Amino acid sequence: MLLIITSTLITLFSWLPSTAIQNPTKSLKWMTWDEAVNANKLKAKPIFVDVYTDWCGWCKKMDATTFADPELVDYLNNFFYVVKFNAEQKEEIIWNGNSFKFIGNDRNGAHELALSLMDGRMGYPSTVILDPKFSRILLSPGFKDKNSLFKELKFAKEELYKKISWDEYSKK
Repeated sequence: MLLIITSTLITLFSWLPSTAIQNPTKSLKWMTWDEAVNANKLKAKPIFVDVYTDWCGWCKKMDATTFADPELVDYLNNFFYVVKFNAEQKEEIIWNGNSFKFIGNDRNGAHELALSLMDGRMGYPSTVILDPKFSRILLSPGFKDKNSLFKELKFAKEELYKKISWDEYSKK
């Protein structure tokens, strides 16, 4: 029986291109807010939050392009906790002694945590980068290509925000 299973698997895999076996598609290790909070308790890292909505076309484009880039995926997975946060989610989040809920009706509204992270300036997609103590390093609205996002990530990871403002850094 084992011989039959083994030969079947060998036959199936022989039809795949060798690159499919050697280089499987990499993907981001998206976390919920709670998962990132708990992981950060065990090992402190900056937190990258992708704030999106289900109806946002630019959010979907960023998922399909920017967040699919293997180099960017490696960088984010290695140096950040990566949170995918739906700004219109209905689930309550208890964090840091506060309760964050969805505010509004079914057609209009936003989650209080998204409102807090983005200072009430709701636009999608937006990225928020927090330090390991959950202080905001950068709030960046709009679609980002790989290079633009890398610049923001390096600013946070290398802790350049402690020495220079984002405005000064981004002009370089």
